[in-house]
Amino acid sequence: MQYRKAKDGSEISILAYGCMRFTKKNGRVDLEKTERELMEAIDLGVNYFDTAYIYGGSEAAMGEIFERNHCRDRIYIADKLPHYMIRTRDGLEKRFQEQLKRLRTDYIDFYLMHILTDVATWERLKGLGIEEWIGEKKASGQIRNIGFSYHGNSNMFCRLVDVYDWDFCMIQYNYLDETSQAGRAGLSHAHERGLPVMIMEPLRGGKLVSLLPEEAKRLIAENPRGYSAAEWSFRWLWSQPEVTAVLSGMNSLDMLRENAAIASDVKENSFTEEDFALIGQLKERINYSMKVGCTGCGYCMPCPKGVDIPGTFSFWNAFYSQGKKQARSGYMQCTIYRHDPSSASQCIGCGKCEQHCPQGIEIRKELKNAAADLETPLYKGIGAGIRLLHIW
Repeated sequence: MQYRKAKDGSEISILAYGCMRFTKKNGRVDLEKTERELMEAIDLGVNYFDTAYIYGGSEAAMGEIFERNHCRDRIYIADKLPHYMIRTRDGLEKRFQEQLKRLRTDYIDFYLMHILTDVATWERLKGLGIEEWIGEKKASGQIRNIGFSYHGNSNMFCRLVDVYDWDFCMIQYNYLDETSQAGRAGLSHAHERGLPVMIMEPLRGGKLVSLLPEEAKRLIAENPRGYSAAEWSFRWLWSQPEVTAVLSGMNSLDMLRENAAIASDVKENSFTEEDFALIGQLKERINYSMKVGCTGCGYCMPCPKGVDIPGTFSFWNAFYSQGKKQARSGYMQCTIYRHDPSSASQCIGCGKCEQHCPQGIEIRKELKNAAADLETPLYKGIGAGIRLLHIW
């Protein structure tokens, strides 16, 4: 494993563990499986583990596993303040103490304002006394580093970098988002200000692996490097010295071992002209076939009418990248063969989802477009039969 320095001199593993998508069993985190994966990650040199208040069961699972294995002094925990749920100074303290209790620790190494959207939001938090609160927590050692996570354009990101003396930040960044989101411009600006930059969505929620168009898969298979789709994405990121660590939501030992092997081998500034040319070709193929830039993060959920928004967009992208028949079949199985259907056409246009989408997707409009492609007369007929005969 290789390491890059945080602002306080801490050595951070360049491969970080994103703890948002732990495997679930019967609606709860599968502790046995998750423990095997987390502990092997530590044995392989991973020392940065990222969670958030709203990641269902994640904080509690981490707390139980790390306490049981007596490894708190070997790792860095990153957690996030759900400021969008807080209206008072007392609310800040209440949420923070709840997180400490879940994590079974008395301090958090890297603490972020979760999805800090703009300067106006930061000003609202300042009105609640957030700066004084942060100062108290850092003085007591309960927070070691303070930062923010961000989804949005590079201009606003750069403004947020400059409004406070942050210790680090986290952005969505991958080769498909090089000129969107905070992008390379935001990455460079943060680096120039001395901020370590943690990267989320390196594979665009798996889209840069599982939903690649066939032509992109062919280009990767024929390239003499022999890298997998995931490896190209990680190496593109780690080649950039401005990147401190890359979060990966690893939920299998094979995935963990593969990523750790890459993180032990990659070098800064190692991409050649030929490598960049391949990435350019992949971007062309992906952008041509992708209908909507959903990462599957789930912030838009739950839908008041039960629409499976991330699932719909996943099948809609597959409709254009992998084939109509396969996508329609999968969409049918996942939306109407069930007690509570989750079809895109159930959307009533309330807009609640769009208020929380980090990607700024016009979800209501795109759901209508997805329904037009995926919900054929056959789909509607089978759905009516399922409802009538109760054969979910």
